[in-house]
Amino acid sequence: MDGVAMDGAGIGAMMDVMPETRPQTPITMRFGPRPADHEKITVNLGFVDLGHVDLLVSEGVYANRSDFIRTAVRNQIERHADITRQSVARKPIEVGLRRYGRTELEAARAAGARLDIRVLGLAVIADDVPPDLASTAIASIEVLGSLQASPAVKRALADRLL
Repeated sequence: MDGVAMDGAGIGAMMDVMPETRPQTPITMRFGPRPADHEKITVNLGFVDLGHVDLLVSEGVYANRSDFIRTAVRNQIERHADITRQSVARKPIEVGLRRYGRTELEAARAAGARLDIRVLGLAVIADDVPPDLASTAIASIEVLGSLQASPAVKRALADRLL
């Protein structure tokens, strides 16, 4: 992977070079290659940490602040991949994008089944799913990442969100 070579201490050690004495500065970034594939978050960094990031960007190591932060996040995810694998082995979870449409939820309801939804990534409940269908077809929902659903469906499932 392109970027700065790190020893076992990683980015955290690099960023702890100077003590932080000033207030936090928020950075807003987007993750992922396309708007539909990411969620915008805000990260608060101290001025010194932000200066380190800007230095690496100005030296051409990273294209921009977001590129640095995405790389740091991915490196940490890779560093802790064993924890993810162990967790998925203990409790089944779908990884990536999972879409639940009206047809699938109607089929579950017709079969008398209620879904226990567990997604790591993005769970989408289609816009054509009415709140009453979601309420009767979904027993529980746990999303580690982002849930996209209409406000009415989110309200109908509020008591089942883990």
